[in-house]
Amino acid sequence: MFKGGYAGHVLRIDLDTGGSSVEPLDPKLVEKFLGGRGLAAYIYYEEVGPEVNPISPENKLIFCVGPLTGAPAPATTKTSLATKSPETGRYLCTNAGGWFGPHLKFCGYDAVIIEGRAPRPVYILIEDCNISFHDAADLLGKTTTEVNQILSGRHRCRPEQVVSAGPAAERGVVFANLQAGDRSFGRGGAGLVLISKNVKAILAKGAGSVGVAYPKEFTASAAEATRVARETRTGHTKYGTAQYVGAMNELGAFPVRNFQTTTLPEYKKITAEAIKERFFTHNKGCYRCPVACAQYCYVKDGKFLGAKSDPEYETIGAFGGMCAVTDLAAIVTANMLCDEYGLDTMSTGALIALAMELFERGVITEKDTGGIILRFGNAEALVEMVTAIAQRQHVGNLLAKGMRGIAEAYPEYQDIMMHVKWLPLAAYDPRAFYGNALTNGTSSRGACHNVGGWSIRAELLTKEYDRFAVEGKGLLIKKLQDTRAYIDSLGICTVVRGGYGFTEEPEGRILEYLTGLELTSQLTTIGERIYTLERLILVREGVTGRDDMLPGRLMREPLPDGPAKGHVMDQAKYTGLLNDYYRARGWDEEGRPTGETLAKLDLVNYV
Repeated sequence: MFKGGYAGHVLRIDLDTGGSSVEPLDPKLVEKFLGGRGLAAYIYYEEVGPEVNPISPENKLIFCVGPLTGAPAPATTKTSLATKSPETGRYLCTNAGGWFGPHLKFCGYDAVIIEGRAPRPVYILIEDCNISFHDAADLLGKTTTEVNQILSGRHRCRPEQVVSAGPAAERGVVFANLQAGDRSFGRGGAGLVLISKNVKAILAKGAGSVGVAYPKEFTASAAEATRVARETRTGHTKYGTAQYVGAMNELGAFPVRNFQTTTLPEYKKITAEAIKERFFTHNKGCYRCPVACAQYCYVKDGKFLGAKSDPEYETIGAFGGMCAVTDLAAIVTANMLCDEYGLDTMSTGALIALAMELFERGVITEKDTGGIILRFGNAEALVEMVTAIAQRQHVGNLLAKGMRGIAEAYPEYQDIMMHVKWLPLAAYDPRAFYGNALTNGTSSRGACHNVGGWSIRAELLTKEYDRFAVEGKGLLIKKLQDTRAYIDSLGICTVVRGGYGFTEEPEGRILEYLTGLELTSQLTTIGERIYTLERLILVREGVTGRDDMLPGRLMREPLPDGPAKGHVMDQAKYTGLLNDYYRARGWDEEGRPTGETLAKLDLVNYV
């Protein structure tokens, strides 16, 4: 059926019956949604209705790989996942690198749909065409690292081929993630969804390979993509994503003290350079990655001696900037604990920052925290709170419910709850570059710097756009979102996409050499179709233009200092941005795709 790239099969696992079935992948879906995130969104639209509770048996976990996932080319590592989020109550798309996705493809599947609820705790082994369920009683309570090590030893594979939920999910934390080895399906609480199905882990072990339509041409194109990635991503190899910590501080875009300011006086203590000087041990890459951006750290002395992890920019921003903690050893430790417990570092950091502000305002006290002095800058308190959340102790029990839970407890403080659609913001302040306001406001999964369109390069680094301008930002963010949607659907890491020619104006023929299909010229349209389908899902789940608004703090409090001093994303400004964006998208004033737009994108049947 397919000449290359696609396995041609969808695996459906029914936990209620303990059975599984294989369905053919419809070639028409490939032409419309590509694979990965796009295919996952389509299946979600068809099978997960707006009435479904995130932790009910009716919710589904939909893992999808792209045509490039597992192919012999650079960083063909990504797996996309769609489910209904326990954190936001709405559609969630998330992805992870590592080895899990490539091995799903090697097993012969483009998608795996997990539905129902097992009668007892199990883990799932997908080994080529054999699907088996194994007792997981001995895995309960264990950390993700322990589970992945146990199962990789038991089944003779890499730990990175195992996806597992940690103790935080077992205790019902709504932002509990899934660890794919040492990579993460990080946002939205997919770990809790897996545990709610009585599944502790999934292991993929395949002996197959990815077919290639034109091997000679594909191999040459892959070699060129590798060369370009190595030459143009030296900063990622040397410093990883932590390279942005210094730049964001110097540009006044680094949120500090729960977005009260963008100035962290001692920020140099938590930069990529500080990592290299004091903590760095080695790089690590995902499947077939020539960049190896992960910067592994080890704490060699002090109160956090022995901690080890690879903190990304977002983690440093959440624990360092938002919580005003400049002890890098504490950040490495908090990151390690999140990985072990199975917690999203971004939501964890944002919620602790909110709790720190509430503590300093006297809203919560030492009685609520179990004696923890929860002030900004307190490194020990930061680390203690990660455990308190995972174990649901004291105020950690409230934070474990996410922004929705805190809003129910303290509705009068919603202005300082830094989220959109209940997903906490990443470590960028929209008041410092206005496109980022749309990025957070219109992202398909709630506030997100990636799905929503990473405008940092265009607005802050290259300065192609005036960061404080309103005009033109709607079209900019639309293009970035559409591009990211098709990138996530290909199955590659976005860090290397330039080497492939996958940009806002895609070029090259590697996709044709892989699949035999003429898809490259259609990629931006496919990306737009995917993003519009995701918006239809959100509309069906009750989202309107009102839900695209930003937190009150960003719209009412001007930045008090730094390079963006005095700037605020007020209502008039943001309404102008939002209207410009809706026009660029072909959506109405409530953020609903118009009939004309749906017809253009061949989505009329999805209303």
